[in-house]
Amino acid sequence: MVCLREDHKEVDSQKLHQFITQNPLGIITTAIASQEYPKIQSTHIPWVLDAKDDSNCYIRGHMARQNPHAKALILEASKNPGEKLEEEVVVLFQSPVNHYITPKFYTETKPSTGKVVPTWNYKTVEVRGFATVFYNSKDQKAKDFLSQQVEELSNQSESLIMGHNGEDGPEPWLVSDAPRNYIDILLKSIIGIEIKVTSIGGRFKMSQELSEGDRTGVVKGFESLNNEVGKRMAQSVQDACPHGK
Repeated sequence: MVCLREDHKEVDSQKLHQFITQNPLGIITTAIASQEYPKIQSTHIPWVLDAKDDSNCYIRGHMARQNPHAKALILEASKNPGEKLEEEVVVLFQSPVNHYITPKFYTETKPSTGKVVPTWNYKTVEVRGFATVFYNSKDQKAKDFLSQQVEELSNQSESLIMGHNGEDGPEPWLVSDAPRNYIDILLKSIIGIEIKVTSIGGRFKMSQELSEGDRTGVVKGFESLNNEVGKRMAQSVQDACPHGK
């Protein structure tokens, strides 16, 4: 991410990693020159983050083999040593908490000057890196990658998204609960993607650029919606700038 105003830029790796873990559905975009498939392709897939430190960070996902995007990835990776893509890829993660901001929320500036316009509040994290594609169903390395990735993604989703931890709630569903031959068949229908992260940055735009009076107006405006989305947006604006400017 470039040319972001400082109010909205997030560079704290711990916060960025936490954001990805909490919002694992990311959009991978690639630019692969091909006569068979579109050059620019994007696909939503969930990811697992593996971040030992800032210089040793990976995200791992999988995609249906029949997806045209997957076919382009396979074709390109097959040309290169180690099944790696030469061109950089981008993955974009976004929070479900986002909303239109009406100028009516700006209770300080609107009455005094009228110089206000609508905008949108949101949070997003952009990951860039280089991908390795695991697509050969006969290769043990690819089998191991896919088996591990599917298991880790299932465990992550059962625990963090569903709250199935076996302590205060239901037991989580495990990959081992399904017949092994059934899982083996399904693994052959997907490809794996591992991205070595080279850069990561966030844009957390939650009215930080506003005066304290207008920001308070935004919080009260969202609270007045009297719904869950408004409540979460109000809290997000407060969390972004809890002690004023």
